[in-house]
Amino acid sequence: MIGGKILVVDDEPDIRTLVKEILEDEGFSVETAADAVQAREMRVSFNPDLVLLDIWMPGSTDGIALLKEWKEKNLIKIPVIMISGHGTVETAVEATRIGAYDFIEKPISTAKLVLTVKNTLEIVSLQQENLRLRNRSPFVDIPFGRSHIMQKLHDQMIRIASHNTPILIIGETGNEKEMFARYLHKLGNRSGGPFVTATISALSAEDALIALYGTEENPAMIRKGLIEQAEGGMLFLKDIADMDLTLQARLQNTIETRSISRPGSTENLPIDVRFVAATSRNLGELVPEGKFRDDLYYQLNVLSLKIPALREHAEDVPELLEFFIKHFVETQGLPFRRFTPAAQSYLGNYEWPGNLRELKNLVQRLLIMGTSETIDMEEIAIALGRQPRQTYSREFNANFDLPLRQAREQFEKAYLQYKLEQADGSVSKVAVDIGMERTHLYRKLKGLGIEIKGD
Repeated sequence: MIGGKILVVDDEPDIRTLVKEILEDEGFSVETAADAVQAREMRVSFNPDLVLLDIWMPGSTDGIALLKEWKEKNLIKIPVIMISGHGTVETAVEATRIGAYDFIEKPISTAKLVLTVKNTLEIVSLQQENLRLRNRSPFVDIPFGRSHIMQKLHDQMIRIASHNTPILIIGETGNEKEMFARYLHKLGNRSGGPFVTATISALSAEDALIALYGTEENPAMIRKGLIEQAEGGMLFLKDIADMDLTLQARLQNTIETRSISRPGSTENLPIDVRFVAATSRNLGELVPEGKFRDDLYYQLNVLSLKIPALREHAEDVPELLEFFIKHFVETQGLPFRRFTPAAQSYLGNYEWPGNLRELKNLVQRLLIMGTSETIDMEEIAIALGRQPRQTYSREFNANFDLPLRQAREQFEKAYLQYKLEQADGSVSKVAVDIGMERTHLYRKLKGLGIEIKGD
């Protein structure tokens, strides 16, 4: 990791100078500290990528004590390699138990020092990259489908992706607004930066303040909030309507000034973050009720994205089903199954109250629980908590001994019951399907003694 920053903490000037020269020759940026007091200050001001920490130092705080302090205050965010000329196996075990990454003994070997530092930074870098990849949404690529409404949304996202203006994403619950925010991040010029999510509804007002802005009790006790963690990237504010009014005012000032001040500090820090907020509520209605600040609303609503409900682009359901089947087969090793045409048609007419999230969860459940290669309507009905469909066309047995009128009524009743099942009880849909005027169909259903549960 050439170019990394190393902090060397040792009470011996000759050792500090030697290690500094060796590491600088290898391309590292190096600062030194002679004791725990200087180490605390340099850890904050220099912000190193790695610390070389001597165990035996003058004063009341030696290396082990300082390492314990950093661990207790949750300040060990970088690898710490311990150095000592008095090292024992017990000391090494104690240091690694506390949180040290490795242990080097004096006299220091130049080759071992360089190798240990480079290997440590390389391993930590790989671990961080793996963590970043695991935390990425598995649905960064969105199957927008062929519907006009989704193609229009896709074009809109492409146009606004690389701007720095805040964005407000609105839509019903279950519309996977975070998935669209991640896709927006991927399209933009900040795609190489972090994508950080803050779920406002899960936090109290005090916890949300600390989560977003961090804390700074003193220079040695700094906790960066989610806004700083999103530096150079995007901060996704989920459920923004649930944010406390006082915190709304602070956020509005942050967006306007492009700076933050950690609680406990008076220093303003510049930030480079794109803010994307999401809500399933109508903020415009909350403003006159005094539940949402108008200045923050207008600031967030400069650019807005409305994610349509799934029922508004039901023609995309077959493509969405195929997308999520492929996803769960590839990522979770679930068995491949396919929906029958009748099942796809059934789901195309389903209202999807839970929107895209409900579809995704349904596919996963059907892949886990199913035993056959195909998914039919009956299985879907059970998965949705409905009564399995009766297949009237297969169960209907003609009685050729009946008079024509009674036989016709028997067939018409079975036929219309089947059609109502297909249409989820919607008389309007059945009327269109069979080409009959709706009021006439109502009379027919009533005359045949068929209970009407839909419209």
